[in-house]
Amino acid sequence: MLKKMPTHCGDETCSSCVVAGDFIYLAHHAGGFDKQNVVHQMRATFNSMRNTLNSVGATLNDMVQIKLYLKDLSDFDEARAVFYEYFEKDNFPARMTLTTEFIDSCCLCMMDGIAYKPNKI
Repeated sequence: MLKKMPTHCGDETCSSCVVAGDFIYLAHHAGGFDKQNVVHQMRATFNSMRNTLNSVGATLNDMVQIKLYLKDLSDFDEARAVFYEYFEKDNFPARMTLTTEFIDSCCLCMMDGIAYKPNKI
C-alpha cells in the first residue's frame, strides 16, 4: 500500500510524506525562519516532522533515519544538542549530517528521514 500525504510546504509536487507499507518516508522539513538561530529552526523543524508523523499515526520515536542538512557546519554542535530534546537517550535514529546551500536564504537547517511503524493507518 502506498499513501501520499498532502504537501506541508505549499508545493503540490512534494508530499509531506509517503507511507509505503510499514515505512514512512518524510520529505524535507524546515521552519522557524522568523529567527536566524539554528536551535530555534531545529525545534521548528522537529515540530513540523512530528506533525507530519502524527498525521499518519506515528511519532518521532518511530524514526529510524534522519538526514540533517546544515547551511553552516559551525552550527553542528548546537543542532545536534536539540536531538536530546526530542529523543530519549539510546533511542536516537541513525543520522547523516551534511552541509548545503538552501533555496530559501533564511534556512539554516532542514531534515528528512525514514520512520518505521508496523500496523499503522
